[in-house]
Amino acid sequence: MKEIYSKIVELFHNDAFSVLATIIKQAGPSPRGIGTKCLIMQDGSFIGTIGGGIVEAKTIEAAEKVFDSHIPLRLTFSLKGSDVADTDMLCGGDVEVFLEPVSPKYLGHLTILEKVMKLTNRGGAGLLATVINENRWQQGVVPKIFLEKGGERIGSLLGGQEMEDALTEKMDGVLNSRLPLVLSLRDDVGNQVETFVEPLIADPVLYVFGGGHVSSQIVPLASRVGFQVVVIDDRKEFADIKNFPGAREVHQFPFDGVMDRLSVEKFSYLVIVTRGHVQDKDVLAQALNTKAGYIGMIGSTRKRNIIYEKLLEEGFTDEDLARVHSPIGLEIGAETPEEIGVSIVAELIKVRAGID
Repeated sequence: MKEIYSKIVELFHNDAFSVLATIIKQAGPSPRGIGTKCLIMQDGSFIGTIGGGIVEAKTIEAAEKVFDSHIPLRLTFSLKGSDVADTDMLCGGDVEVFLEPVSPKYLGHLTILEKVMKLTNRGGAGLLATVINENRWQQGVVPKIFLEKGGERIGSLLGGQEMEDALTEKMDGVLNSRLPLVLSLRDDVGNQVETFVEPLIADPVLYVFGGGHVSSQIVPLASRVGFQVVVIDDRKEFADIKNFPGAREVHQFPFDGVMDRLSVEKFSYLVIVTRGHVQDKDVLAQALNTKAGYIGMIGSTRKRNIIYEKLLEEGFTDEDLARVHSPIGLEIGAETPEEIGVSIVAELIKVRAGID
Protein backbone atom coordinates (compact mmCIF):
# COMPACT_ATOMS: atom_id res chain seq x y z
CA MET A 1 0.00 0.00 0.00
CA LYS A 2 2.81 2.40 0.88
CA GLU A 3 4.35 1.84 -2.56
CA ILE A 4 1.06 2.74 -4.26
CA TYR A 5 0.53 5.94 -2.27
CA SER A 6 4.15 6.95 -2.85
CA LYS A 7 3.72 6.42 -6.60
CA ILE A 8 0.52 8.49 -6.65
CA VAL A 9 2.31 11.40 -4.99
CA GLU A 10 5.14 11.06 -7.53
CA LEU A 11 2.65 11.11 -10.41
CA PHE A 12 0.96 14.20 -8.98
CA HIS A 13 4.26 16.06 -8.97
CA ASN A 14 4.98 14.86 -12.52
CA ASP A 15 1.56 16.12 -13.69
CA ALA A 16 0.58 12.58 -14.70
CA PHE A 17 -2.92 11.07 -14.60
CA SER A 18 -3.59 7.59 -13.20
CA VAL A 19 -6.46 5.37 -12.07
CA LEU A 20 -6.70 3.76 -8.63
CA ALA A 21 -8.66 0.50 -8.52
CA THR A 22 -9.86 -0.68 -5.09
CA ILE A 23 -11.92 -3.70 -4.07
CA ILE A 24 -14.76 -2.11 -2.08
CA LYS A 25 -17.16 -5.02 -1.66
CA GLN A 26 -16.86 -8.77 -1.51
CA ALA A 27 -19.37 -11.56 -0.98
CA GLY A 28 -18.08 -15.09 -0.68
CA PRO A 29 -14.54 -16.16 -1.53
CA SER A 30 -12.44 -14.04 -3.89
CA PRO A 31 -8.74 -13.79 -4.81
CA ARG A 32 -8.08 -10.67 -2.70
CA GLY A 33 -9.76 -8.90 0.20
CA ILE A 34 -11.62 -5.61 0.59
CA GLY A 35 -9.29 -2.62 0.41
CA THR A 36 -6.82 -4.30 -1.96
CA LYS A 37 -5.55 -1.77 -4.50
CA CYS A 38 -3.98 -1.55 -7.93
CA LEU A 39 -2.67 1.70 -9.45
CA ILE A 40 -2.93 1.81 -13.24
CA MET A 41 -0.84 4.17 -15.36
CA GLN A 42 -1.75 5.53 -18.79
CA ASP A 43 0.77 3.27 -20.55
CA GLY A 44 -1.03 0.21 -19.17
CA SER A 45 1.56 -0.58 -16.52
CA PHE A 46 0.39 -0.98 -12.94
CA ILE A 47 1.54 -1.33 -9.35
CA GLY A 48 -0.10 -3.72 -6.93
CA THR A 49 -2.73 -6.34 -7.70
CA ILE A 50 -6.40 -6.96 -7.03
CA GLY A 51 -6.01 -10.67 -7.56
CA GLY A 52 -4.96 -11.24 -11.15
CA GLY A 53 -7.01 -13.23 -13.62
CA ILE A 54 -10.18 -11.97 -15.24
CA VAL A 55 -10.97 -9.44 -12.48
CA GLU A 56 -7.67 -7.63 -12.92
CA ALA A 57 -7.71 -7.91 -16.72
CA LYS A 58 -11.20 -6.43 -17.03
CA THR A 59 -10.39 -3.75 -14.45
CA ILE A 60 -7.34 -2.61 -16.41
CA GLU A 61 -9.42 -2.66 -19.59
CA ALA A 62 -12.16 -0.56 -17.94
CA ALA A 63 -9.54 1.89 -16.70
CA GLU A 64 -9.23 3.12 -20.29
CA LYS A 65 -12.75 4.52 -19.99
CA VAL A 66 -11.76 6.40 -16.84
CA PHE A 67 -8.66 7.78 -18.56
CA ASP A 68 -10.88 9.05 -21.39
CA SER A 69 -13.75 10.42 -19.31
CA HIS A 70 -12.03 11.31 -15.99
CA ILE A 71 -15.21 9.94 -14.39
CA PRO A 72 -15.09 7.25 -11.65
CA LEU A 73 -16.47 3.82 -12.39
CA ARG A 74 -17.82 0.90 -10.34
CA LEU A 75 -17.45 -2.65 -11.66
CA THR A 76 -19.14 -5.78 -10.31
CA PHE A 77 -17.79 -9.26 -10.97
CA SER A 78 -19.49 -12.59 -10.27
CA LEU A 79 -16.78 -15.23 -9.98
CA LYS A 80 -19.07 -18.13 -10.79
CA GLY A 81 -21.08 -19.60 -13.63
CA SER A 82 -20.70 -18.24 -17.14
CA ASP A 83 -18.86 -15.13 -15.98
CA VAL A 84 -15.72 -17.15 -15.32
CA ALA A 85 -16.20 -20.04 -17.70
CA ASP A 86 -12.96 -21.11 -19.35
CA THR A 87 -10.90 -19.14 -16.81
CA ASP A 88 -8.90 -20.03 -13.74
CA MET A 89 -11.15 -17.98 -11.42
CA LEU A 90 -12.93 -20.66 -9.38
CA CYS A 91 -13.52 -18.66 -6.21
CA GLY A 92 -17.30 -18.51 -6.52
CA GLY A 93 -17.77 -15.10 -4.88
CA ASP A 94 -18.80 -11.60 -5.95
CA VAL A 95 -16.46 -8.62 -6.09
CA GLU A 96 -17.02 -4.91 -6.66
CA VAL A 97 -14.15 -2.69 -7.77
CA PHE A 98 -14.08 1.10 -7.60
CA LEU A 99 -12.00 2.87 -10.27
CA GLU A 100 -11.05 6.35 -9.16
CA PRO A 101 -9.43 8.93 -11.44
CA VAL A 102 -6.31 10.36 -9.84
CA SER A 103 -5.70 13.70 -11.52
CA PRO A 104 -2.90 16.20 -10.78
CA LYS A 105 -5.64 18.84 -10.92
CA TYR A 106 -7.17 17.55 -7.66
CA LEU A 107 -4.75 19.29 -5.32
CA GLY A 108 -6.95 18.53 -2.34
CA HIS A 109 -6.35 14.83 -2.91
CA LEU A 110 -2.60 15.44 -3.04
CA THR A 111 -2.75 17.11 0.38
CA ILE A 112 -4.60 14.09 1.77
CA LEU A 113 -2.13 11.60 0.28
CA GLU A 114 0.86 13.53 1.56
CA LYS A 115 -0.70 13.41 5.02
CA VAL A 116 -1.19 9.65 4.66
CA MET A 117 2.45 9.26 3.63
CA LYS A 118 3.58 11.28 6.63
CA LEU A 119 1.52 9.06 8.92
CA THR A 120 3.04 5.99 7.30
CA ASN A 121 6.54 7.28 7.99
CA ARG A 122 6.07 8.50 11.56
CA GLY A 123 3.37 6.21 12.89
CA GLY A 124 -0.20 7.01 13.85
CA ALA A 125 -3.76 6.12 12.93
CA GLY A 126 -6.73 7.56 11.10
CA LEU A 127 -9.51 6.95 8.61
CA LEU A 128 -9.45 7.58 4.87
CA ALA A 129 -13.03 7.92 3.60
CA THR A 130 -14.12 8.09 -0.05
CA VAL A 131 -17.66 8.71 -1.34
CA ILE A 132 -18.62 6.00 -3.84
CA ASN A 133 -22.16 7.19 -4.74
CA GLU A 134 -22.13 8.06 -8.46
CA ASN A 135 -24.46 11.02 -7.96
CA ARG A 136 -22.01 12.60 -5.50
CA TRP A 137 -19.10 12.88 -7.92
CA GLN A 138 -18.63 16.45 -9.07
CA GLN A 139 -17.05 16.66 -12.53
CA GLY A 140 -15.14 13.48 -11.79
CA VAL A 141 -13.81 14.68 -8.44
CA VAL A 142 -14.45 12.06 -5.78
CA PRO A 143 -15.21 13.55 -2.32
CA LYS A 144 -12.59 12.30 0.10
CA ILE A 145 -11.46 13.04 3.65
CA PHE A 146 -8.73 11.93 6.02
CA LEU A 147 -9.51 12.00 9.74
CA GLU A 148 -6.50 11.58 12.01
CA LYS A 149 -7.23 9.98 15.35
CA GLY A 150 -7.34 12.78 17.88
CA GLY A 151 -6.19 15.23 15.24
CA GLU A 152 -6.99 17.19 12.12
CA ARG A 153 -9.39 16.69 9.24
CA ILE A 154 -8.20 17.12 5.66
CA GLY A 155 -10.65 17.19 2.76
CA SER A 156 -14.43 16.94 2.75
CA LEU A 157 -17.18 14.42 2.02
CA LEU A 158 -19.35 17.29 0.71
CA GLY A 159 -22.28 16.02 2.73
CA GLY A 160 -22.16 18.45 5.57
CA GLN A 161 -20.89 18.23 9.12
CA GLU A 162 -23.23 15.39 10.10
CA MET A 163 -21.48 12.85 7.86
CA GLU A 164 -18.03 13.73 9.14
CA ASP A 165 -19.15 13.73 12.76
CA ALA A 166 -20.74 10.30 12.30
CA LEU A 167 -17.50 9.03 10.82
CA THR A 168 -15.55 10.41 13.78
CA GLU A 169 -17.89 8.61 16.18
CA LYS A 170 -17.27 5.32 14.38
CA MET A 171 -13.49 5.79 14.24
CA ASP A 172 -12.48 3.70 17.24
CA GLY A 173 -14.57 0.75 16.13
CA VAL A 174 -13.21 0.81 12.58
CA LEU A 175 -9.62 1.20 13.77
CA ASN A 176 -10.01 -1.66 16.24
CA SER A 177 -11.38 -3.93 13.53
CA ARG A 178 -8.58 -2.90 11.13
CA LEU A 179 -10.95 -3.83 8.27
CA PRO A 180 -12.08 -1.53 5.43
CA LEU A 181 -15.83 -1.35 4.88
CA VAL A 182 -18.63 0.54 3.18
CA LEU A 183 -20.67 2.72 5.54
CA SER A 184 -23.96 4.40 4.78
CA LEU A 185 -23.72 7.89 6.27
CA ARG A 186 -26.62 10.34 6.50
CA ASP A 187 -25.91 13.83 5.17
CA ASP A 188 -27.34 17.09 6.54
CA VAL A 189 -30.54 16.77 4.49
CA GLY A 190 -31.19 13.14 5.36
CA ASN A 191 -29.82 11.36 2.28
CA GLN A 192 -27.86 8.13 2.73
CA VAL A 193 -24.39 8.33 1.18
CA GLU A 194 -22.27 5.23 0.53
CA THR A 195 -18.74 5.85 1.78
CA PHE A 196 -15.77 3.51 1.58
CA VAL A 197 -13.80 3.78 4.82
CA GLU A 198 -10.24 2.51 5.22
CA PRO A 199 -8.49 2.34 8.60
CA LEU A 200 -4.87 3.44 8.31
CA ILE A 201 -2.70 2.25 11.16
CA ALA A 202 1.02 2.79 10.62
CA ASP A 203 3.73 0.94 12.48
CA PRO A 204 4.85 3.36 15.23
CA VAL A 205 8.41 4.65 15.32
CA LEU A 206 10.51 3.44 18.24
CA TYR A 207 13.59 5.50 19.07
CA VAL A 208 16.16 3.55 21.07
CA PHE A 209 18.79 5.73 22.75
CA GLY A 210 21.92 3.69 23.36
CA GLY A 211 23.52 0.96 21.31
CA GLY A 212 24.65 -1.50 23.98
CA HIS A 213 23.76 -5.08 24.90
CA VAL A 214 20.15 -4.40 25.89
CA SER A 215 19.49 -2.42 22.70
CA SER A 216 20.81 -5.28 20.59
CA GLN A 217 18.05 -7.45 22.09
CA ILE A 218 15.28 -4.84 21.89
CA VAL A 219 15.75 -3.88 18.25
CA PRO A 220 15.22 -7.17 16.36
CA LEU A 221 12.33 -8.19 18.61
CA ALA A 222 10.58 -4.81 18.37
CA SER A 223 10.97 -4.75 14.59
CA ARG A 224 9.38 -8.20 14.32
CA VAL A 225 6.29 -7.07 16.24
CA GLY A 226 5.59 -4.00 14.14
CA PHE A 227 7.78 -1.11 15.30
CA GLN A 228 9.92 0.99 12.97
CA VAL A 229 13.12 1.11 15.02
CA VAL A 230 15.66 3.93 14.98
CA VAL A 231 18.82 3.52 17.10
CA ILE A 232 20.94 6.45 18.32
CA ASP A 233 24.31 6.34 20.08
CA ASP A 234 27.03 8.95 20.41
CA ARG A 235 29.84 6.41 19.90
CA LYS A 236 30.82 5.41 16.37
CA GLU A 237 31.55 1.79 17.23
CA PHE A 238 28.09 1.39 18.82
CA ALA A 239 26.18 3.17 16.04
CA ASP A 240 26.73 0.40 13.51
CA ILE A 241 23.79 -0.84 11.43
CA LYS A 242 25.32 -4.34 11.33
CA ASN A 243 24.69 -4.68 15.06
CA PHE A 244 20.95 -4.08 14.73
CA PRO A 245 19.09 -6.41 12.36
CA GLY A 246 15.63 -5.05 11.73
CA ALA A 247 16.47 -1.41 12.49
CA ARG A 248 15.14 1.13 10.02
CA GLU A 249 17.95 3.57 10.81
CA VAL A 250 21.03 3.79 13.02
CA HIS A 251 22.61 7.19 13.78
CA GLN A 252 25.71 8.43 15.55
CA PHE A 253 24.46 11.61 17.20
CA PRO A 254 25.64 13.37 20.36
CA PHE A 255 22.96 13.03 23.05
CA ASP A 256 23.13 16.74 23.75
CA GLY A 257 20.35 18.24 21.60
CA VAL A 258 19.49 14.88 20.07
CA MET A 259 15.72 15.49 20.00
CA ASP A 260 16.25 18.41 17.62
CA ARG A 261 17.52 15.91 15.06
CA LEU A 262 14.52 13.57 15.28
CA SER A 263 10.86 13.69 14.23
CA VAL A 264 9.29 12.78 17.56
CA GLU A 265 5.49 12.81 17.37
CA LYS A 266 2.65 11.84 19.71
CA PHE A 267 2.69 8.29 18.33
CA SER A 268 6.45 7.90 18.87
CA TYR A 269 7.97 5.57 21.47
CA LEU A 270 11.22 6.51 23.25
CA VAL A 271 13.36 3.92 25.03
CA ILE A 272 16.32 5.30 26.98
CA VAL A 273 19.03 2.68 27.55
CA THR A 274 22.28 4.66 27.28
CA ARG A 275 25.58 3.78 28.92
CA GLY A 276 25.15 5.84 32.08
CA HIS A 277 23.11 8.04 34.45
CA VAL A 278 24.34 11.32 32.94
CA GLN A 279 23.34 10.39 29.41
CA ASP A 280 20.02 8.92 30.55
CA LYS A 281 19.14 12.11 32.41
CA ASP A 282 20.13 14.27 29.43
CA VAL A 283 17.97 12.31 27.01
CA LEU A 284 15.06 12.05 29.47
CA ALA A 285 15.00 15.81 30.04
CA GLN A 286 14.70 16.33 26.29
CA ALA A 287 12.12 13.57 25.94
CA LEU A 288 9.84 15.24 28.47
CA ASN A 289 9.68 18.28 26.20
CA THR A 290 8.26 16.20 23.34
CA LYS A 291 4.76 14.83 22.72
CA ALA A 292 5.98 11.23 22.63
CA GLY A 293 3.27 8.75 23.58
CA TYR A 294 5.70 6.48 25.42
CA ILE A 295 8.87 7.33 27.35
CA GLY A 296 10.76 4.56 29.12
CA MET A 297 14.09 4.66 30.97
CA ILE A 298 16.14 1.70 32.13
CA GLY A 299 17.59 1.47 35.63
CA SER A 300 16.85 0.64 39.23
CA THR A 301 14.34 2.49 41.36
CA ARG A 302 17.25 4.14 43.20
CA LYS A 303 18.82 5.40 39.98
CA ARG A 304 15.44 6.63 38.74
CA ASN A 305 14.79 8.55 41.95
CA ILE A 306 18.18 10.28 41.79
CA ILE A 307 17.51 11.41 38.21
CA TYR A 308 13.96 12.48 39.06
CA GLU A 309 15.21 14.63 41.98
CA LYS A 310 17.61 16.45 39.70
CA LEU A 311 14.92 17.01 37.07
CA LEU A 312 12.54 18.40 39.69
CA GLU A 313 15.26 20.82 40.76
CA GLU A 314 15.54 21.92 37.12
CA GLY A 315 11.86 22.80 36.92
CA PHE A 316 10.14 19.63 35.77
CA THR A 317 6.99 18.61 37.63
CA ASP A 318 5.66 15.41 39.15
CA GLU A 319 3.12 15.38 36.33
CA ASP A 320 5.95 15.44 33.79
CA LEU A 321 7.70 12.53 35.48
CA ALA A 322 4.48 10.53 35.67
CA ARG A 323 4.77 10.09 31.91
CA VAL A 324 7.91 7.98 32.32
CA HIS A 325 7.93 4.18 32.52
CA SER A 326 10.82 3.51 34.89
CA PRO A 327 12.10 1.04 35.80
CA ILE A 328 11.30 0.14 32.20
CA GLY A 329 9.63 -3.08 31.13
CA LEU A 330 7.07 -5.48 32.56
CA GLU A 331 7.95 -7.17 35.82
CA ILE A 332 8.87 -10.71 34.75
CA GLY A 333 11.99 -11.21 36.85
CA ALA A 334 14.25 -10.33 33.92
CA GLU A 335 17.99 -10.37 34.59
CA THR A 336 19.90 -11.02 31.35
CA PRO A 337 19.97 -8.55 28.40
CA GLU A 338 17.81 -11.02 26.47
CA GLU A 339 15.20 -11.19 29.21
CA ILE A 340 15.27 -7.43 29.74
CA GLY A 341 14.73 -6.95 26.01
CA VAL A 342 11.67 -9.20 26.16
CA SER A 343 10.23 -7.32 29.15
CA ILE A 344 10.71 -3.93 27.47
CA VAL A 345 9.17 -4.96 24.15
CA ALA A 346 6.28 -6.61 26.01
CA GLU A 347 5.59 -3.28 27.72
CA LEU A 348 5.71 -1.49 24.35
CA ILE A 349 3.14 -3.94 22.97
CA LYS A 350 0.93 -3.45 26.02
CA VAL A 351 1.00 0.34 25.69
CA ARG A 352 0.37 0.17 21.95
CA ALA A 353 -2.68 -2.02 22.62
CA GLY A 354 -4.07 0.57 25.04
CA ILE A 355 -3.95 -1.78 28.02
CA ASP A 356 -3.39 0.01 31.33
